[in-house]
Formats: sequence, C-alpha cells, structure tokens
Amino acid sequence: MVSNTAAKLTLKAENVSVYYGPTLAVREVYLDIPRNQIVALVGPSGCGKSTILRCFNRLNDLIPGARVEGQIHFDGRDICDPRVDPVELRRRVGMVFQKPNPFPKSIYENIAFGARINGYQGDMDELIERSLKGAALWDEVKDKLKESGLSLSGGQQQRLCIARAIAIEPEVILMDEPCSALDPISTHKIEELMHDLKKRYTLVIVTHNMQQASRVSDRTAFFNAKETAQGGKLGYLVEYDSTQRIFSDPKEETTRDYVSGRFG
Repeated sequence: MVSNTAAKLTLKAENVSVYYGPTLAVREVYLDIPRNQIVALVGPSGCGKSTILRCFNRLNDLIPGARVEGQIHFDGRDICDPRVDPVELRRRVGMVFQKPNPFPKSIYENIAFGARINGYQGDMDELIERSLKGAALWDEVKDKLKESGLSLSGGQQQRLCIARAIAIEPEVILMDEPCSALDPISTHKIEELMHDLKKRYTLVIVTHNMQQASRVSDRTAFFNAKETAQGGKLGYLVEYDSTQRIFSDPKEETTRDYVSGRFG
C-alpha cells in the first residue's frame, strides 16, 4: 500500500552519486520532488545541479563513462534499474534545455515529430493547437504554423520547445537554465508559463538566477562544491527546503551566503 506521503511525490532520489569514469562528481544526494510543484536546483558552477537533473530521465546514460549509484524512484520504480526503458522514461520525463533547440522544421512539424514517434493516433491538428496553447504560444504563431521554428525569437523558440515537450504528455518537465539565453521580457513570459504548467505537471529547474528561484519555485535545493585532491570539484547537496525557508531562514550559513549573493 502506498502511503499518502509517497503518493504526493513524483520523484525520489535516495543516496544518488554520479561518477564520470573513476571520478566522483556528485555525492549522496537525497531529494523528494512533490507532485505539481516547482523545485529549483541552485548553486555555483560545477556543483552538480545539471548532472542531478539529467539523472531524472537518464540523460547521463548518453555520456561515455558516466555511472549513477543509488536509487531514483518514479511511479514506484527505480529508474536506474537497467530493465527500465530510457526512451519510455524520457517520454514521461521531458527536458527543456538551456539554449532553445527547435528542429529545422516548421512550427507544426516541431511539435508533431515527437508525437508521431510515440505513435500518437489522435487528431494532430488538435494536439498542435493544445500544445501551443499550453505553452502560451498559440496566439503568436497560429497563422504561421508552416513557417520554420527557427524563424521565431529566442523566447518564442523556448516556448516552442516547451510545447514540443508537453505534446508527448509527460508527467514531469525538467528545465536546465531555460531562461539564461533570454531577455527579461521573454524570461518573464517563461516564468508565468511555469506557474501555469505546474497545475498539470511537476517541474524541476536548474537556475543561476536567485530572483527567479525565489519567484517561481515551491522548494529549493542548494548545491555546493569543494575542491578535490586531484584538483577537480565534488558537488554535494547542502540544504533542501521550502523556497521561503531557504531564502529567509536557511539552516546552513553557506546557504545564506549564496542566496544573498556573498559568493557564487
């Protein structure tokens, strides 16, 4: 029987460590990701935020020599189990990358592509419209669906990538610094969109923008890194709590120093 607490969780990382070859990159991370919330991963460069984010849909599998230890539970299964199909996992746990990466295809085909690969049998026109509306882009592109996705502005391209992600009906959307390449107006639109998306999805975002983390997230995980004897960096989770607590009354002094801008 699933407990009420477990039922409210989408993802649960237990004692997760990531290696690149023999090198330990991130150690012993524990994270509970609640359903229909936005969780922000913050911390200085090299602390393992993106590495941990990629664990949630096994994108680290694509990096030669990468190895994940520990367990990550999603829908009652450990996704690190080799019997889990990573392609099916990535359909259910989508990714939006730092730099907008629309395909060199029409706006329509950008969204239809993934749906077709996943065997979508419904009304494609309706799916395109629903996905673009879900990404708050429909009104801006409905009359130019045959035009290249590359013709859109940077902010529109990122929303097109979000529409492409939600077209395959995931349960979780991972976002790796989705606004770092965008202007303030486009950033504001993406942040508004995040608030709307969490009504239907669970979001995990990596951001270097402390103001953004404080504005959009429900919970915040602060990562830090220390120098290793070999001259590299070892990332680790310092503190994970409600965003309000992390930004107003964190338990750790290093957390307070980072979110207040004293380092990083």
